[in-house]
Amino acid sequence: MSVASTELMIFGKRDCPTCILIVPVLRQLASEGVQFTFYTQDDPAFPEDVPGVVDDTELEQSFRFAIEAVPTMIKVEQGREVGRAVGWKRSEWRLLSGVSDLAPELPEYRPGCGAKNVEPGLAEELAVRFGNVAFGSRSIDLTAHEDDSEACFDRGWTDGLPVVPPTPARVLRMLQGTTRKPGDVVAVVPPDLVECTVEKIAVNAVMAGCRPEYLPVVIAAVEAACMDEFCMHGLLATTWFAGPVVIVNGPIRRQIGMNSGINALGQGNRANATIGRALQLVIRNVGGGKPGGVDRATLGNPGKYTFCFAEDEEGSPWESLAKERGTDEGKSTVTLFAGDGVQGVFDQLSRTPESLSKTFAACLRSVAHPKIAMASDAVLVVSPEHGRVFHEAGWTKERLKQELMMLMLYPGKEMVRGAGGIAEGLPEHFADATIPKFRPGGLHIVHAGGKAGLFSAIIGGWLATGAMGSSAVTREIGT
Repeated sequence: MSVASTELMIFGKRDCPTCILIVPVLRQLASEGVQFTFYTQDDPAFPEDVPGVVDDTELEQSFRFAIEAVPTMIKVEQGREVGRAVGWKRSEWRLLSGVSDLAPELPEYRPGCGAKNVEPGLAEELAVRFGNVAFGSRSIDLTAHEDDSEACFDRGWTDGLPVVPPTPARVLRMLQGTTRKPGDVVAVVPPDLVECTVEKIAVNAVMAGCRPEYLPVVIAAVEAACMDEFCMHGLLATTWFAGPVVIVNGPIRRQIGMNSGINALGQGNRANATIGRALQLVIRNVGGGKPGGVDRATLGNPGKYTFCFAEDEEGSPWESLAKERGTDEGKSTVTLFAGDGVQGVFDQLSRTPESLSKTFAACLRSVAHPKIAMASDAVLVVSPEHGRVFHEAGWTKERLKQELMMLMLYPGKEMVRGAGGIAEGLPEHFADATIPKFRPGGLHIVHAGGKAGLFSAIIGGWLATGAMGSSAVTREIGT
């Protein structure tokens, strides 16, 4: 915008006691021949009987001059700001205006009020309208009478539930959750192998209902999902039930309010629900992984909407999953596991680790099928009441794993096809062998859940062997 060689600009609004207080100051400035422009943010008629009032209710000038509080006086010389007074401080206003006896009757200082252009939700709207904001994503214009939520359904962007329409202002607000540049390529997303930028992830995080502070977790989850060893393409294409399970460790769990306690694997927590959903929407909308297309699950499971939870590190009797997997103390991580749903473990009577281990082993045998071994991994989610049994006995996580591995060594003759009258099973040549249920490193143990209830859970896995198998992967969460 063009300005005079020297100009005073004053920003204010009627809904501000300090702005009302300085109306006599404005009149005195005018009476002494001081030229100024008063930009009114909320009422074009305010202030009355003052020359040089400009309607800024659209807030364009307030945005361009980065007004944070009103009243604000700015002195501009040759198009360059040379001074600014925020709120009413008589000495500063006298200096900028050049009027040495300005408003002797007023108090020396009064703080201002928050400017309208920085009100929640407005800053991003103004940046989109008046700033140099450019998006790499294609913009879709809806007609005046088109319902934005229905438009998302019609265009195939949803997972079957309503999504939050990703307006430019919402996407801009989401991008403030990370220090990464919007155009940074995070991963190549299967099945269509499309480059996915930070901005594309932000768009889907908006649709999932995330808050900006969740975005670094979603970015890390996308990175993890696209690692070769996780095999997201194969996980999509399988007819098995499985989808990505996101387990979060580290300080960020508390910072963003994730749930690791009561109902940790269920509904009710925004961060848990929307982080997992955002990952699924990225796979769907960026990578093209839609049910009936590459996603060929025979039945699927509700966790394919979203499956994300935090580990209860503070209440755990053991080291965290992240630390066990080599992450430094104090770092935040996501671990992705190709899981097929939740199998409950009921044991209200065991009071020794030996007895409770036998319950866990018996239940873990049924992962995929009791006669199938080393084909699927599993996550054992140990609740606080069950965890206490091991803690009081001094059992480490490694001790529990060793016990479970010993308990889950089975005679091959019980596992082969036809044994027990069940056609399913291992090939006949395993009959004389001793068979472990899980491959080395295939059983993961985490601690989560409410403090009442002698129940734990098993999350069975997808194919864990061969070129198309999936291994759990862990990524550090950045900023």
